[in-house]
Amino acid sequence: MSHCVFMFRPDSIYNDSPAIQYHFPKQYLERASGCIGDWIVYLEPRKLRETRGYFGVARVHKIIPDQMAPGMFYAIIEPGSYLDFAEPVPFNDNRGPIERGLLNDEGRLSGRAQAAVRPISTPDFMRIIEKGLSDNNPLLPRLETDTATPGLAEDQLPYKFETTRIRLEHLTNRMVRDRIFRQVVLRAYEERCAITRLKFINGGGRAEANAAHIRPVQYGGPDIVNNGIALSGTAHWMFDRGLISLSDDLEILISRQVNDPRSIEKLIDGNSKAIMPLRAADRPHPSFLSWHRENCFKH
Repeated sequence: MSHCVFMFRPDSIYNDSPAIQYHFPKQYLERASGCIGDWIVYLEPRKLRETRGYFGVARVHKIIPDQMAPGMFYAIIEPGSYLDFAEPVPFNDNRGPIERGLLNDEGRLSGRAQAAVRPISTPDFMRIIEKGLSDNNPLLPRLETDTATPGLAEDQLPYKFETTRIRLEHLTNRMVRDRIFRQVVLRAYEERCAITRLKFINGGGRAEANAAHIRPVQYGGPDIVNNGIALSGTAHWMFDRGLISLSDDLEILISRQVNDPRSIEKLIDGNSKAIMPLRAADRPHPSFLSWHRENCFKH
């Protein structure tokens, strides 16, 4: 097994969905097969307008052929493994490419940087993970207090197996994933409730809004921004209990079983639609909205 980088474009012609599957041609089959059972990172190309760089991590479950397109394959992502980075990681840092392995003997960027699927060394992979899952407020427990300790320094001794294993175990920790999911979703909505449009920040700088999963984790919902929406405490309570929902175009739906619909209408202040996140690519995916309407919403 080995780590890989999967190049991803939101406007791709391929049938990609980061939390579900990655679509690729046969030329990358051998490389992709090497990461079955292991973690990969997603990267938006540098030439893409407003690129996020390295933006998420997932574990590959298996690879299957595309029955509809000969010569094409799917890397199936292990359910529940995908996680958006709390802080997208730029392709370059102050020392050049984050993937040091992309440099040739002359210290220049090699042609490997153009490969849509490519292996990545464990030190480069962990460097991206450390940067992607950290922010102004630490999201992952630090296992060492000295940043010069092997496993945390920028250019250090090779990562030891045990250190790497412990780091990767954090990627499946529910508490860690919830904290990162909240950070990613609230950032997407500028910490504003999508239903009430209100933005409250307490004295400690913490937003009042919650990050709600549209399709809950216990029902197969992934920790991806497209399965999240920022909601105030009251709106979150109503959403989870199916008293409100959203259409595919984000129209606010109010259940007929609400005993005081006028109060909800006042809460949404006459707005018929929920607000959009800053990036159109971060908006709730119709498949998750449909699941909520069919399984939670009280018609």
